Amino acid sequence: MTDQLEPNGWSNEETAAYEAALEAVNGAVGAYSALITAEEAKSEPDTAAIAAARAEQSRLAREREALRSTNRTQIAEARRRYAALAREILARIG
Repeated sequence: MTDQLEPNGWSNEETAAYEAALEAVNGAVGAYSALITAEEAKSEPDTAAIAAARAEQSRLAREREALRSTNRTQIAEARRRYAALAREILARIG
């Protein structure tokens, strides 16, 4: 099957930036997992907060799939935005 793939034109720089953007999204997804775990550990978990965090994880997964390695602007924005989002979520957990 791989012999049917067309060669990609990604540079090493684009590949590294794309991988960093994926890691940023994954970091935000992981931060929501930590938020869910913290909420579930409470004596009275907020089920709405848990549902909202799971919905955000799904949204992030869709956004991760939409990333295009050749779109430098999109990749740079994703790296910035998702890294900041992960920090914000983790700060809420304290």
